[in-house]
Amino acid sequence: MSTRRFAVLAIAVSLLIAGALSWYASSSPDGLEHVAETTGFHQSAETHAAETGPLAGYATRGVSDERLSGGVAGVLGVAATGLVMGGLVVVLRRRDRSGATGPQA
Repeated sequence: MSTRRFAVLAIAVSLLIAGALSWYASSSPDGLEHVAETTGFHQSAETHAAETGPLAGYATRGVSDERLSGGVAGVLGVAATGLVMGGLVVVLRRRDRSGATGPQA
């Protein structure tokens, strides 16, 4: 399988998981929240800077359907991560080609 085909398949699977399978995710607190509630230190939690952000709390602000909101947030997260990684690959490939000092394959 070529690298490009593998990348496209990986992105497609990631988008499927983030967008569709997230509809079936549990609404129960995640592990850290559960432990915090069980041990009693959840009351000492403070708000963070991103708490009012557009994707805070595994949801998309402005989307009223809770499951759709989570799916949209997941797809946007996958897209953002993919763009950052793609940019890094492009930069590192250019750097490697311009400064290659080792043996050529």
